[in-house]
Amino acid sequence: MRGKVWEAFESAEQPVLLIDEIDKADIEFPNDLLQELDRMEFYVYETRQLVSARHRPIIIITSNNEKELPDAFLRRCFFHYIKFPDQDTMAKIVDVHFPNLKKELLSEALNAFYKVRDVRGLKKKPSTSELLDWIKLLLAEDIPPEALRSENSRSAIPPLYGALLKNEQDVHLFEQLVFLDRRSSSQ
Repeated sequence: MRGKVWEAFESAEQPVLLIDEIDKADIEFPNDLLQELDRMEFYVYETRQLVSARHRPIIIITSNNEKELPDAFLRRCFFHYIKFPDQDTMAKIVDVHFPNLKKELLSEALNAFYKVRDVRGLKKKPSTSELLDWIKLLLAEDIPPEALRSENSRSAIPPLYGALLKNEQDVHLFEQLVFLDRRSSSQ
């Protein structure tokens, strides 16, 4: 089966190839890819065919930095860090996915989302995809904007927070912080 690298190598025009989240691939993948990209060809053992690039592709590789990539691979890359979107940018991203979302719900959801992201000690902060999933759930369950409002980021757990926190350790941490905050508030 022809993959995206094969398609890129056989393209009549110079292609742009996206390799997303390379840090989640097998440990050998970056080095294997490096070899093919250095030679601009690879051999398909099943078909006994040598596939050579017609044009050198422009390759964009993303990484969430979840595991180290080989130094030899990194030396051949141009690095550009993209910071996490601020609330205004995130509102535009959400609008692409939910163009009819009421502004008040969007505002409250973003405020709650960024408060959860600001909790210190989270192993995996919720990302854009978790926010989009969460908003889809909020809409499906018809959660009102008021239910998302909280004066203190640790005084209430947002409804359906399981869509935001994807790690058991983070859920426990968040619940402990809420419990400790409520306990100190009642004394």
